[in-house]
Amino acid sequence: MIIDKIENIGNYPQIPEYIVNFIKGLSEDTECMRYELIDEDFVNVETYTTKLISDAKFETHNNYVDIQLLLDGEERIYLTSREGLNESAPYNPEKDITFYTNSIEQADFVTLDGSNFVLIYPHEAHAPQVSLSNKSMPVKKAVAKVRI
Repeated sequence: MIIDKIENIGNYPQIPEYIVNFIKGLSEDTECMRYELIDEDFVNVETYTTKLISDAKFETHNNYVDIQLLLDGEERIYLTSREGLNESAPYNPEKDITFYTNSIEQADFVTLDGSNFVLIYPHEAHAPQVSLSNKSMPVKKAVAKVRI
């Protein structure tokens, strides 16, 4: 996992330059849609309302690294190792996702606030889209998916 300021995103050789350039060009005004990049890499830009911690679930991906950042709003992403988690359903290869039943409440978290990003590897479980308090709020988020 990497957690850093967006201004430092170009310092990581594991992030392709075209992804870095795309992310640096994002703004609050970027249209919500899926942006196809090189090979099988892409970026989803979407809006949604954050959820309460009690509604959040850990998830993992097998084929993609996630790079998540907010374009507007704030949210928490809870993070833990995928090792020892209990699957709530088998891996979905079409969506490259597995969900888990384990509570996220005791896990570490990072707060995304528009100034930073988090890079999450397949061996790391994450529970995104969590509100900072007991009050949901609208956010706009970009998630770059880098095929491994």
